[in-house]
Amino acid sequence: MTGESRKWMRFRIATLLAFFLVLFIALASRAFQLQILSGKELKALAQKQHTQTLQLHPERGIIFDRNGEKMAASILVDSVCADPSKINHPADVAGHLAAILQADKTVLRKKLSGTKNFCWIARRIAPEQANLVQELGIDGIFIVKEPKRYYPGGELAGHLIGFVGTDADGLEGLELRYDRYLKGVPEKLMWTRDAKGKRLYPRVEKPEAGPKANYDLVLTIDNRIQHMVESHLKTAVKEKGAKGGFAIVMDPRTGEILALANEMGFDPNRFSTVNPATGKNKAITDSFDPGSTFKPFLAAAALEEGVIQETDLFNCENGRYAIADRVFHEAQRKRHGTLSVHDILKYSSNIGSIKISEKLGKETFYQYIRKFGFGAKTGIDLPGEVNGLLRPVEKWTRVDAATVAFGQGISVTAIQLITALSSIANQGVLMKPFIVRGLMDRKGNIVQAYHPTVVRRVISPETAKRLTAILTDVVGMEDGTGKHARIMNVAVAGKTGTSQKFDFTRKVYSTQRVKTSFMGFFPAEDPQIAILVILDEPQKDRWGGVAAAPVFKSIGEQLLTCFRTNIRENAGPEEGKPIGDDMKVRLASTQEVIANTETDTDETLMPNFRGMTIREVLKKSKEKGIEVRVIGSGWATIQQPAAGIPAPRDRICTVTFGMGS
Repeated sequence: MTGESRKWMRFRIATLLAFFLVLFIALASRAFQLQILSGKELKALAQKQHTQTLQLHPERGIIFDRNGEKMAASILVDSVCADPSKINHPADVAGHLAAILQADKTVLRKKLSGTKNFCWIARRIAPEQANLVQELGIDGIFIVKEPKRYYPGGELAGHLIGFVGTDADGLEGLELRYDRYLKGVPEKLMWTRDAKGKRLYPRVEKPEAGPKANYDLVLTIDNRIQHMVESHLKTAVKEKGAKGGFAIVMDPRTGEILALANEMGFDPNRFSTVNPATGKNKAITDSFDPGSTFKPFLAAAALEEGVIQETDLFNCENGRYAIADRVFHEAQRKRHGTLSVHDILKYSSNIGSIKISEKLGKETFYQYIRKFGFGAKTGIDLPGEVNGLLRPVEKWTRVDAATVAFGQGISVTAIQLITALSSIANQGVLMKPFIVRGLMDRKGNIVQAYHPTVVRRVISPETAKRLTAILTDVVGMEDGTGKHARIMNVAVAGKTGTSQKFDFTRKVYSTQRVKTSFMGFFPAEDPQIAILVILDEPQKDRWGGVAAAPVFKSIGEQLLTCFRTNIRENAGPEEGKPIGDDMKVRLASTQEVIANTETDTDETLMPNFRGMTIREVLKKSKEKGIEVRVIGSGWATIQQPAAGIPAPRDRICTVTFGMGS
């Protein structure tokens, strides 16, 4: 081989080596790009080609009453879905499915003839239907599990709990108000194709637990009290021929709602049949003239301002009193002469109330109406609450001031009324009403606790005590308008009310269409329970003292006979006898909530731990130098030694926690 040939050979070899080197570098670069730089995107693309995903509605948190009883839960039920691309004879399949599911065959055939890879056939069907669909063994028809909201009590607390729609979103009540806490992370329904493109059976992929996990609700409601209140209310509405009604039971010291009932009720398990008007929680969404139940707040303002005394006398004009072009009369055309402030409330005198209002002055009266919470939302944790109607005092005429004095020309809600009354029972302190005690994770740990909230002091403890004494005579004296609300061996303070409904067609107050009411609390000397009962347009017994007061009495008596309380400690062997520890409930805190004054400021006394979480108890006990022994979980329900007594030498306190009161 010549020198030229050898040079040419070396050149060709070098060229080939260079080519292969460039090729190797190119391939390596491409591999690096595919595997490293674009690996995630390509993997996702491959998964997208081989896997199809559909989000399923999440399983919602449970709603418990204060004793741990389920009021709303989620159960897994069967739903039918299809892959139309795998259906060879849509008409035949539609016929089989229509017969089982009681569905429209034409609609099903149209779905099964579509070009999409997925469609729903039927949601949340009965187990026997699911079994029949499964037995068909049709390729492309699948059964999947979906959560369905279930309300064990049926109509029980329906307006309060609310309901969810087919998309698992809360639509009313607590389900709506706490939707973002109850609603969890959606599950995923996934299909996977094999290497030949054949679709495999779908599977459900559970979400990973994370910060968006849902929570359970624990309520202030006692479902046994709720059931009892609903039963008495339903009976009264039927017996009196009323359009409906509502009743609220509240702990005046804390603002906790123990029961809130509406009649006519509805079953949230069948929410699709619920009339929108029937589904409203009228205790917070409807406003009305309070009638004579408004008179105690006028008296409280006048007593607090010192413009009247209980024994002051007023001329009630023999039942006829003219202001400007308006003549006012007493209810039922009664004729009162001279009455004391005490008797004005006892007999529920309209003219006497007008005279007190004139002495107080409309500006001052207006200020106290606002302080009692009227004209503004209470802030209760339920959707749909309204303000009521309170016109600016600058627009009040003398006639307006007179009508407001006996509860006309002003509109309030039931929750405003019971909350304002509770402030009188609570030594003049207004509490914020609430329904939810806390949020709890699936392990039973409390992640958020809601405590009683003081809104403001409205009147002094002395004024509250004086007014309570008057209201006790309204019920306790034989000629008091509230005598039908008496409970044996327990002093009840209360007030009747009958309010005419405004006829917007004739633009006058109707003499036939009325709301009758009774509100009260007991025991008068140490109030623990406040109850409001309202009946809407009763056809029989159209006065609060004979229509609503007996319902108050029935509810109060059953509370005392069916629940272990400290209200009737001196009751006889039968009266007030509890029916067992399983029905035990502590209806009131042992100390006033207002800042826990004595126990918080005096280091020698045992602090009040009741209602706190374990974390809060440990924090407070450390601050006070108390060693705590913990029993159970949940909220502090019992402590030994009790709050407010001198701390023992060893400064040890045993605190029992639980879901109950």
